[in-house]
Amino acid sequence: MRRALVVRGGWEGHSPEAVTDEFIGFLAEQDFEVVVEDSLEAYADLELMQSLSLVVQSWTQGDILTDEFRGLRDAITSGVGFAGWHGGVLDAFRQTAEYSQMLGGVFAAHPHGMVPHRVEFTDTGREHPITEGLEAFELVSEQYWVLVDSLSTVLAQTTIAPREGDPWPQPYVSPAAWTRRWGEGRLFVSTLGHGVDDLRIPEVRTLTERGLLWAAR
Repeated sequence: MRRALVVRGGWEGHSPEAVTDEFIGFLAEQDFEVVVEDSLEAYADLELMQSLSLVVQSWTQGDILTDEFRGLRDAITSGVGFAGWHGGVLDAFRQTAEYSQMLGGVFAAHPHGMVPHRVEFTDTGREHPITEGLEAFELVSEQYWVLVDSLSTVLAQTTIAPREGDPWPQPYVSPAAWTRRWGEGRLFVSTLGHGVDDLRIPEVRTLTERGLLWAAR
């Protein structure tokens, strides 16, 4: 039986307990022993971290201590998978630049608040095991503007068009889901999942579940 660590907390606006509860049962059905922690101190527990196949994080904002980040980073580089969605990974630990480097993406804004928008899959996404067979879909939620580097494999994207008064001159195509390798570890990141309702959209649910399994060692 593989072991998955779910770390949840931080800003309550992203409902860290409720959104992770959506997937704890799924992981158990996939023969994971699931350990749930509400403190980042778990990352500094070397014995625990090295016993894992997967870390699922939902921790918006906040700071991470040096030994906590080192424990997370070392586990990932040794082969432990890392996965998460929305602000629970992308709006976490902004003061720790190396965390953003490892994640491969930086949250910049959601300029229009809760808006209808479309998520489409890239050519790579149409062939990737996480997103193969999924079709473009629409939702009403925060449309994240994120920046990713060339080491991230973008599977899905969304186009943020400027409105009257916006300073950007043309539509920006923002990544919505990607994978990444860091050392021996696999990372899966999705911008989708502001709340439980978003995560219950069939395409988002499938994308997230497949992403968790793909990332796991």
